[in-house]
Amino acid sequence: MITLYHCADARSFRALWACHEIGLDYDLKLLPFPPRFLDRAYLEINPLGTIPFLIDGDAVMSESAAIVEYLIARHAPGRLGVAVDDPACAAYLNWLHFGEATLTFPQTLVLRYTRLEPDRGFDAVAADYARWFHVRLRHVERALADGRDWLLGDRFTGADISVGYALLLARNLKLDDGFEPLTAAYWQRLAARPAYLAARAAQQDGPRDWAVAT
Repeated sequence: MITLYHCADARSFRALWACHEIGLDYDLKLLPFPPRFLDRAYLEINPLGTIPFLIDGDAVMSESAAIVEYLIARHAPGRLGVAVDDPACAAYLNWLHFGEATLTFPQTLVLRYTRLEPDRGFDAVAADYARWFHVRLRHVERALADGRDWLLGDRFTGADISVGYALLLARNLKLDDGFEPLTAAYWQRLAARPAYLAARAAQQDGPRDWAVAT
């Protein structure tokens, strides 16, 4: 069985959501955030101290977008993934990694300097990266302008999980006031998916902190 180390609404939520979309059994290990400071024993499992951490037999992974890609490739390639010979494959992979590298990265600076280390005096840095996030988010609005429901048109894929988590994080950081109309409607579609709701419910018994939206 897959083992997933997870903090409520942290990047590991991508993996948890993917498990529910696919219908995988998993063993969920809930930790306080950030675990490298609040659960030092976790460093014996993942020396990086980061979340997520997935164990699947001999396979171990710590990158959230890569975990989504891996789980889909192994268990739901035709349903949530895009084959390499499909013309949409490049767009699929680009959106999958856009969600983490382009959208989540600037939000981590906002998180650090507004929530975790607010006394460091880096308010301007947090504000700059919040603007960076909103500018990059316009790419999602442009993609949805043709009336599509999901990033690849009428098919929901792992790319939507990746970008969808970035929107959840934005909500938790109160950056969702920068969602343009199509992006806001896209977020509502994502947040209504049964697998998303099931993943949110699965983390309810874990440690609670600032990050968890209600």
